[in-house]
Amino acid sequence: MDLSSAKITQLLIPVDEFERGVAFYRDTLGIRLLFSAPPQMAFFQCGEVRLLIGVMPAGQKAQRGSAIYFSVTDIEEVYASLREKGVEFKASPHVVNRSAQSETWLVEFIDPDGNQLALLSEKRIA
Repeated sequence: MDLSSAKITQLLIPVDEFERGVAFYRDTLGIRLLFSAPPQMAFFQCGEVRLLIGVMPAGQKAQRGSAIYFSVTDIEEVYASLREKGVEFKASPHVVNRSAQSETWLVEFIDPDGNQLALLSEKRIA
C-alpha cells in the first residue's frame, strides 16, 4: 500500500498573528472561511483542499518551505485584483514553460508571514 492514489485534503500555513493571517486569506485572497478556533486556528476551503491557518504553540518554530500554487484561469485578472488589494508580487505574470499546445504562466508573492505563494495558469495556444 502506498499514497499514489491519496488526495491531499489539508495544508498547514503557519502565521505569526492570527487575525492578520485570517484577514489576508479571507479578505485579500478571497478564500472561503469555513470556521475558526481563535487564537490559533482557522480553516478555509480552497477547491478540494482545506487550508489550516495556524499560530504555532509557544516555543515551537514555524516551518516554512513549500510554496503553494493557486491555479487560476485568468492570471492577469487575478494578479490585477490582488495588486489592488495591496499584495506585492515579485514580478509580473510571465511564461515559465511553452509546449506546442500550451503555455504555463506564473507569478509569485508572499503572505504577511513570509509564506511563499504563487498564481499559476495554463493557457492553450490557438
